[in-house]
Formats: sequence, structure tokens, C-alpha cells
Amino acid sequence: MSGVHKLGYVLYGSRRSGSLVVELALSEIGVSYEIRDIDLDDGAQRDESYAAINPQRKIPTLITPSGETLTESVAILLTLDERHSQADLLPPPGSTERAKALRTLLFVATELYPIVEISDYPERFAPTSDSAPAVREVARAIWRERWLLVERSIGGDPFLLPWGFCLSDLYIAVVSRWAQQDSWRSENAPKIERLTAAVASRSATAPVWNRHNPESLPKRFS
Repeated sequence: MSGVHKLGYVLYGSRRSGSLVVELALSEIGVSYEIRDIDLDDGAQRDESYAAINPQRKIPTLITPSGETLTESVAILLTLDERHSQADLLPPPGSTERAKALRTLLFVATELYPIVEISDYPERFAPTSDSAPAVREVARAIWRERWLLVERSIGGDPFLLPWGFCLSDLYIAVVSRWAQQDSWRSENAPKIERLTAAVASRSATAPVWNRHNPESLPKRFS
């Protein structure tokens, strides 16, 4: 996709999907953006029209005001931080706090996010249909073990860092809602629960969070 979007960013995504974290970041920055919904229930991310925008056929995709196409949620977040440094989305370069923020962001993105697909669609990874439930349970056990590492790393109150709110908090809040672990999380991850409640109540992010997270709406994974 090419061309200049004079009115701001264009975000291709879907409710309760990985695009939420990018939309939250855009809201924190305070820039204008347009949402173009990709219906995951209908498999719209696999259409040729969307493949022309993102050949990987995944969401999110962010089109910048200058017409650039950005993919991969963490890469998008780091690019937004670079281009909107006035928003203080991360601690200063070179700081110990920034190093921890980036380490945690990448841990959740690489060690937890991929488990969601296994938990949601174990049949894609099971050698037989009968073994799919066991594959799901193994995935969820790994999920819980790794979230406890995040829980123990939270050093701020309520956010990850004593420095204050950062992009990593958005990522923790969004991804922690997945894999159908609500009851376990409420009993075993109180810091993550407080962090998420704080993200959900920020003036910039609350409207976006509430639109994506009505209680009855299940998460969808592309």
C-alpha cells in the first residue's frame, strides 16, 4: 500500500486481537488514526486484498501517515516510540529501566504470545485429534509458569517499573487476558491484575480497552 494518509495512521486489526496493543499505544500518543476492521471470524486476513497490504496475512498492520507499511506488533511499538518520543512510552535510552522494559516486552512477545495459538488451536499441533486436549493442557501449564516469572519481575506499583507507565505495561495487559486463564490469574498473579486494571483505567486508553474487552467477548487469534 502506498500514498500519504494526511489524517493520521491506519490500523488494520480486529477486536480482542493483537492489534489492541498498537491501538492503545496510538491512543497514549494522542495521534489521529483510523481503524479498518479485519473480520477474523470470516477469515478476512487471508483474503488477497489484505495480502496485498500484508503478505503474511496477519494482524496488526499499521500504515503510517507517510504511507509506510509496518507489521509485527513489537516492531510497530518500538517504531512509534522512536517517532513520538515526546509521549515517553519507554524510559530514556541507555537506562537500566529501559533495558528491563525491553527485556520484559520481548519475553512476553516471544515466550508467551506464541503459546496462545497452541492453547486456542491445539489440533494444529497435536499428532492426533485425541491428543489435542493434552497438548492444550501442556501449553497452558507452560503459560502459567512463564507468567509467574513476569509477576515476580514487576517492581513498580502498579506498573512494571518504578519509573512509571511504559509500553511493556500495555503488552502485559493485553496478552495476559488470553488463553482462558482468568480464574488462575486472579488467584496467582495479583501484580499483573493490578497492572492491567491500571492500564484499563488510564484516561487515554480506557475507551479503547473497554471497546475491546466487554466481558462476554472471546479473544480471537489470527
